Amino acid sequence: MLFDSSLRKELGRAFGAMLVVLVTIVMTVVLIRTLGQASSGRVNPSEVMLVMGYIVLGYLPTILTLSLFVAITATLTRMYAASEMVVWFASGQGLTSFLGPLLRFAWPVLLAVTALALLVSPWANHQIRELRDRYQGRGDIERVAPGRFIESAGGQRVFFIDKDTADAQSGNDIFITSTERGKETVTSANSGRLRTLDGQRFLVLDKGYRLETELATGKSRVSEFAEYGNRVNSQATGPTTNDSPAIQPTLTLLRQPTARHRAELSWRLGLVLAALNCVVIALAATRVNPRVGRSASLVFTLFAFASYYNLIAAGQNWIERQRIDALAFLLLLHGGIFALAWLWLMRRQGGWRDRSRPWQRNEAAA
Repeated sequence: MLFDSSLRKELGRAFGAMLVVLVTIVMTVVLIRTLGQASSGRVNPSEVMLVMGYIVLGYLPTILTLSLFVAITATLTRMYAASEMVVWFASGQGLTSFLGPLLRFAWPVLLAVTALALLVSPWANHQIRELRDRYQGRGDIERVAPGRFIESAGGQRVFFIDKDTADAQSGNDIFITSTERGKETVTSANSGRLRTLDGQRFLVLDKGYRLETELATGKSRVSEFAEYGNRVNSQATGPTTNDSPAIQPTLTLLRQPTARHRAELSWRLGLVLAALNCVVIALAATRVNPRVGRSASLVFTLFAFASYYNLIAAGQNWIERQRIDALAFLLLLHGGIFALAWLWLMRRQGGWRDRSRPWQRNEAAA
């Protein structure tokens, strides 16, 4: 009982600390990336925190698995360095005896990884797609923001307005560039306002210049105007059709077993199986070598984790290209890693038994 409780208590402290550190790092990186997308007009600036929350939800299975992996490695490394492992081995506890407390501690994390990978992550990806489609589906007028170059919905115009008025129907220092019918047009004006003529919306510019350049011949023409009307698109485009497997529910992937769906399903199941294998790998691989220091186990943990997840991503690509069957890949990769980790664990278990019973070797020699 003391063995179980002390080990799980230390694992809980290490896991909590590592989870806070990783979540903070990921949130910082995602926040910077999302702010960059908001500045380029891909994400609504008022929804930055919401989008960031959904993205972090998608990363949570990986964060939880890495936190668990590092927590087990750090705890066992400290116990080896403090000679606590020797005490437990001398009292009859082998390496396999640690597997029970580790799994009893890890099962809530494994359950959370399963729920996040199979249910929550697809939902979060779908919500991010809806937010981006809704923001990208605005009309040209709704896209214009003071002090920023904004591309139109069709990608044919770029608008810039230095500042607008309180009613948002007029503005000053306007710049528009467009490419239509083999011509590139650059228009600048001191001011502009919105007007509706014959059921269509126009941006009426006052006191400006217009430069037209023919793309084929390179000829240019400059004109000055006192008032000029430019028709703008005020109709919001509908959401783009996106059949990305990342936003599909897991049940849909099972009911429609296409190559892309099987690849996505292998990724989601791989996250769950990798979390379980990381527990066995951490127990089998962790040890302390005085010549290389205590950080060697942590370096190995990060290297093994990165390699494992790169193999899962590579397998997803192979399955999508139909180079390998999904079930065969899951068995080869995750089953093979589990078998190797278990054999490694059994080999170390036998080595400790031999070293803990030297009198048996002496009797056998006699």
